[in-house]
Amino acid sequence: MDRMTSSDAITRDYLDRWLFEVRHIDSVLADTSFSLWGKTFAAPVCTGALSHLSRFCRLPEGQDGMVMMAEGARDANMICFSGMGPEDETARMISTGASVIKIIKTYRDREMLRSRIRNAEKCGALAVGIDIDHAFNRERGYDLVDGYEIAPITAEEIAGLAASTSLPFVVKGVLSVQDAVKCVNAGVKGIVISHHNGRLNCSVPPLMMLPEIRAAIGKDMVIFTDCSLQNGQDIYRCIAMGADACCIGRPVMEPLKQKGAAGVKETLEDVARDLRYTMSMTGADRLSHITKDVLHFRNW
Repeated sequence: MDRMTSSDAITRDYLDRWLFEVRHIDSVLADTSFSLWGKTFAAPVCTGALSHLSRFCRLPEGQDGMVMMAEGARDANMICFSGMGPEDETARMISTGASVIKIIKTYRDREMLRSRIRNAEKCGALAVGIDIDHAFNRERGYDLVDGYEIAPITAEEIAGLAASTSLPFVVKGVLSVQDAVKCVNAGVKGIVISHHNGRLNCSVPPLMMLPEIRAAIGKDMVIFTDCSLQNGQDIYRCIAMGADACCIGRPVMEPLKQKGAAGVKETLEDVARDLRYTMSMTGADRLSHITKDVLHFRNW
């Protein structure tokens, strides 16, 4: 079974099985504004924690895809997640004025990990965190990313890292109640429920685990979701199930390639408009009024 189609296809199918109950009477045009860690954003839509966009989008030499993504998110007034990349890239992204959440691999060289946390803090990131789901490789045992060996991390180490920074600490790659509870106990402020586009074949869809995780950890921790999210209806589904905000990755890549920062801005705003439309059509005038009882699962 192909890694890049199995979990993603399962996730997309699960998302599409949740159908909307329409509620017109007394509905008004919805407000999608979203506040987090002292800032207010246009919508609970974030870029994914992407990396190496100049390479993957095959941009002309001299164009910095990661900076353009940050600029697009800034212009849309939405959050920009950033994945693996050097310290000077983080600085360039944050210098655009974007609200950046920097996600760092769990390098075996833990001092490199700690250095990049300190750098994100120094540069003025909105939050910083780690990506816990890249430690293992099917062929070689431990994963190797861009020449750096990645290693699994313990709950005790996560607690130490969270305590080491004044920024909210986020853990990406949570896909179980067990890991979510460990994050709460470690003092983590936010998690990203994600299967990293199917690093394990047939991973459970994030949306399927979301209600159970939210019930287990309560309302205080911020929950982001990602994987196969494409439009405002997907964002609505996740919020209804307990998410605070959502990340979209692949949908911004082609627009970035074609139009640069403007393409990212347009994509994020299109998703936010679709979210507003879906909210308005279902009687939810604000994010806190999105409820799970609007959704019905199609089991045929």
